[in-house]
Amino acid sequence: MIELVPQLPLALRAPPDQRLSRYVGAPAGLLESLQALAVGSAAAGLYLHGAHATGKTHLLLASCAEAEAAGVQAAYLTLRGLHGRVRAAVDGLERAELVAVDDVDAIAGSRDDEVALFDLHNRLHDAGRGVLYAADAAPDALPLVLPDLRSRLAQCARWALPVLDDAGRAELLRQRAAARGLDLDEAALDWLLRRCSRDLGSLTAIFERLDRASLAAQRRLTVPFLRQVLEADQG
Repeated sequence: MIELVPQLPLALRAPPDQRLSRYVGAPAGLLESLQALAVGSAAAGLYLHGAHATGKTHLLLASCAEAEAAGVQAAYLTLRGLHGRVRAAVDGLERAELVAVDDVDAIAGSRDDEVALFDLHNRLHDAGRGVLYAADAAPDALPLVLPDLRSRLAQCARWALPVLDDAGRAELLRQRAAARGLDLDEAALDWLLRRCSRDLGSLTAIFERLDRASLAAQRRLTVPFLRQVLEADQG
């Protein structure tokens, strides 16, 4: 995978939990479309949009991981924090066979940055490369100032990501626990979901805390243990 600033190895940018198969609640056909794009059998553009914590970054990193596993060179870039510096950040990315651009909404309204992204899109298109975008909203709903960029983004196959319901959040935690060999009983799962934030980012962070505590204490994830760990954090 092409390394970007800050430079991080694939193992850190796409940990085992971030794989297409681990995404819960995908619209029908989405994972297949991402898989095809990742392995180069569908050289086109895809655009994912959804509210905070709907798994956009997960899917971008997972697609890059799928590409790398298939021998396809991929690059991931978040535009968050790059206001005024997008042109330098995207220089040379057309060398990658798949480019995943996250947080497109972060540079909306900055004409120079929008022009830089527009130019990258055209270079990727001309080179027959795959490109995957993610943003909080669909192209027509972003406050873009460059009509040509809006047009290019709108030409991509667009997928809206849903917010997980309680059943989806429970399945996500079951998958995380199973992948790590953790024993998470249903009573503990119900207790956790009732008392923790519905935001997936916060829920995942809590699960990571519980995973570390369980390993350190060699304890199962039971209701008494969850209460002990989380109350200790609050105190």
